[in-house]
Amino acid sequence: QLQLVESGGGLVQAGGSLRLSCAASGRTFTMYAMGWFRQAPGKEREFVAAINRSGSNTVYADSVKGRFTISRDNAKNTVYLQMNSLKPEDTAGYYCAAVRVFTLPRVVVEANEYDYWGQGTQVSVSS
Repeated sequence: QLQLVESGGGLVQAGGSLRLSCAASGRTFTMYAMGWFRQAPGKEREFVAAINRSGSNTVYADSVKGRFTISRDNAKNTVYLQMNSLKPEDTAGYYCAAVRVFTLPRVVVEANEYDYWGQGTQVSVSS
């Protein structure tokens, strides 16, 4: 089993930055593709960013491309989401997700393909 714990959310003014962290348990972190999703009240869960097992391949939602960066440190069993130039529409609960994959390059962008989820961390951006 894999446990995921997000941290780093908070309140920030538009144009500011936050870095979210997702700490994973277990000894096989390198076998998992990772992703970040967000959900605002009354809205559907939305894909934000994903990264492959090694960190060499990433995919971003168009809404965050150029502003957010996903990365991972496999030695620390941690995935990050660096969020710059934040906008009020970025306000949401942010969730880390993991799925075991069997090829190194694979990036997973569909929420229903993920098996493990963190509890979420709130990001609020004021205008």
